[in-house]
Amino acid sequence: MKTRLQKILAQAGYGSRRSCEDLIRQGKVEVNGVLADLGSQADPSLDSISVDGKSISDAELPRYILLHKPPGVISTVEAPDPRPTVRSLIDLPGRLYPVGRLDVNSEGLILMTNDGELTNHLTHPRYEHEKEYRLLVRELPTEPQINAWRKGLILDDGTLTRPAQVWIEHKDSNGTWLGVILREGKKRQLRRMADISGLKVKRLIRIRLGSLVLGELLPGEWRDLDQQEIQALRTLIGKKG
Repeated sequence: MKTRLQKILAQAGYGSRRSCEDLIRQGKVEVNGVLADLGSQADPSLDSISVDGKSISDAELPRYILLHKPPGVISTVEAPDPRPTVRSLIDLPGRLYPVGRLDVNSEGLILMTNDGELTNHLTHPRYEHEKEYRLLVRELPTEPQINAWRKGLILDDGTLTRPAQVWIEHKDSNGTWLGVILREGKKRQLRRMADISGLKVKRLIRIRLGSLVLGELLPGEWRDLDQQEIQALRTLIGKKG
């Protein structure tokens, strides 16, 4: 069945649909030896599709890896300094890049993939996929502080956060553990929310992204997603197969 060319390229790991549209505009894509345009469609099972003269049939298969990012690791493929990156923790060849980010001091679930279309759906603000965290703060939050998170806070740059789901899990000798669910991903959002609320963050762990859960993975460990998890992600973004 014929499909829009930018969708085929995104599924083959050439980036988001927008970046694949750029490849087509730049004259880098051919279908059966003919230069493609933005309206082009193709059937990957019947047509010969190439990018920069290389057949996409030689491209890497989509891969999906769940990583437990430890603190001190940068959520990028390459680092400007000697610090380790999430990519350096996965001893596999080929292209893999993180879906979203965690700041260097935070830890928890990072999805690594070469599926550009999936990355775009999971990170674009309009899709509002849930992200769940466990947050250790030094203080015992007051009810007004908790309610402010539930209603939305004005951050230091003047933007208003969406209402968050937040609850107190338990208090121990280290402080108070909170559970938080966000449907957005502003830069360092939870830490900024805590600062504005007068709370001191001691530890921040992401435990869920959409349908994916961190589970029993230890810091620095990773695993391939199973077929059920991959299918759940594809269902989440309305993608068949």
